Amino acid sequence: MKNLKTTALASFVVVALSSISSVSAADGTINFTGEITDAGCNTSINGSGASTGDVDMGKVAKTAFKGVGSTVDGAASSTGFTIEMDDCPSTITSVTFKFDGQNENGDDTVLALTAGANSATGVGIQLYDKDRNVIQLAKASAPYTITSTGAGSTNSLPFYAKYIQTQNTVTTGPANSVATFTVNY
Repeated sequence: MKNLKTTALASFVVVALSSISSVSAADGTINFTGEITDAGCNTSINGSGASTGDVDMGKVAKTAFKGVGSTVDGAASSTGFTIEMDDCPSTITSVTFKFDGQNENGDDTVLALTAGANSATGVGIQLYDKDRNVIQLAKASAPYTITSTGAGSTNSLPFYAKYIQTQNTVTTGPANSVATFTVNY
């Protein structure tokens, strides 16, 4: 009889404990999808042959900025650069890019400047796609068509960068920033 009571009590405890886990049920489900591709393209910046490169933003007078959100006017004020996609397999017909970097005060459309003792403040850098639309950090760009594939192929894909005023006061000094990019096929 004692074994029967012990077994019954143990069964009750197991049922009670299993019902506790259902109290912390999930509130939703996320399905992660993707694909591993056979091969990608080789990348380089501004035809350098290297996937790391510099984009010279030039020198801009602080008086060129007219208030928060202003950029130096005109297409000439933006700095163009290219990402070359070389030796792409024929299965790749389109790519997008995801740029990552430190954003400016939570604004995911502006790269923060690299902080330093004498660095400029009050501005950041915006990135633009081939149609001069702002690219959000950590989001896919508009698609770029890959027109040349195979060994020796090169696709030169244009991007632009521009300083943008982010604070009421702009100070002078080096105005550098860093972004990494990922190619999505």
